[in-house]
Amino acid sequence: MEIEIATIGGYEEVGRQMTAVRAGDDIVIFDMGLNLSKVLIHDDIQTERMHSLDLIDMGAIPDDRIMSELDGDVRAIVPTHGHLDHIGAIGKLAHRYDAPVVASPYTLELVREEIDDEGKFTVENELIEMDAGGTMAIGDRCQLEFVNVTHSVIGAINPILHTPEGAIVYGLDKRIDHTPVVGDPIDLKRFREIGRDGVLCYIEDCTNANRKGRTPSESVARNQLQDVMHSMEDYDGGIVATTFASHIARVTSLVEFAEEIGREPILLGRSMEKYSGAAERIGAVTFPNDLDMYGHRKSVDRAFKRIMNEGKENFFPIVTGHQGEPRAMLTRMGRGETPYDLDNGDKVIFSAGIIPEPTNEGQRYQSEQLLRMQGARIYDDVHVSGHLRQEGHYEMLDALQPQHVIPSHQDMQGYSGYIDLATKQGYKLGRDLHVSSNGNILQLV
Repeated sequence: MEIEIATIGGYEEVGRQMTAVRAGDDIVIFDMGLNLSKVLIHDDIQTERMHSLDLIDMGAIPDDRIMSELDGDVRAIVPTHGHLDHIGAIGKLAHRYDAPVVASPYTLELVREEIDDEGKFTVENELIEMDAGGTMAIGDRCQLEFVNVTHSVIGAINPILHTPEGAIVYGLDKRIDHTPVVGDPIDLKRFREIGRDGVLCYIEDCTNANRKGRTPSESVARNQLQDVMHSMEDYDGGIVATTFASHIARVTSLVEFAEEIGREPILLGRSMEKYSGAAERIGAVTFPNDLDMYGHRKSVDRAFKRIMNEGKENFFPIVTGHQGEPRAMLTRMGRGETPYDLDNGDKVIFSAGIIPEPTNEGQRYQSEQLLRMQGARIYDDVHVSGHLRQEGHYEMLDALQPQHVIPSHQDMQGYSGYIDLATKQGYKLGRDLHVSSNGNILQLV
């Protein structure tokens, strides 16, 4: 059976992931993501109303026109998890393919919201829910399987396309976490079984491949957060926290510890309301009945006014803006554009790392400086990454023993640590270690 892999997006940057695998006459697309930094550098862009070709020209979504060079039919569109760099282009591209979107329950709920928000195209692809451990037929000779992984969003999976030539393991995005705060541990046992059966190709996320050691568990971040927040228990001013809105495990920890130190947590920002609301709707988490979530600008400002009237010392706002996004709540607070007044000594907890991309790094620096100018004390990087470091990559290569390896989710500099590691494990560039770029097709069989 002929096997081809089209590296469409996410092979020259962090973001806009999209990969297609052709096995004989059948094609599976993995991920359709957005490169948010290409959008944020423009003022007041509304991607929902933009044409896909304009977004492709901006470098914001994958250029999927290369799909015309794959000789087969698309059988499924499979997003690995609910981050925008993996599902943010579904509203723009999925309607081009007569294929269902197959995803885990939480990811599928977020896909529905992406489709509902889409203002330019009508997306009528069937939505199929499949849990980790589930399988479905792809054509007559292949099978799709979901393996549970742990990441900084719930419901993450690694999809496996089983072919007569061996398994194609699409390994984005994960860390090896044996003690997650929400959800099940990574299923390393299943990865080892797949490795023993034979892996033709492993496509791997290289976000942290240049960092030595092992990525800690989310339980470590939870302990760090508890320590930081309890150290503030006697502070009688304002305390604000920000984290990834999609990081439901972290949000639940923030809510829990806020109540432990005698403050009322409030979730503020459109994406906070979106991701936490979706998690509650599918029963993935249970928040306190009296937890308020506000996404609309006017509702958020009313909540800020209430906090100021009743006393900042009684509340714990959990807001958007961990990357310094210009329109997010924390950035607006730093610019003095909300009714919430930051005073000298007030605490701001960044329970999030900086996404390694120049736009994010610049915006985050600016946001922190604005907050410091108002007297805020910054508690930075109370966080653990959702991506493997070098020892995790070693463990996955050891478990899977793939014939071919394709690094992704980075630029050329970001690949260097992974190339070095794989080379030391016997792989050779140009033979079985393939550094690709966007718009390439690799023929493996």
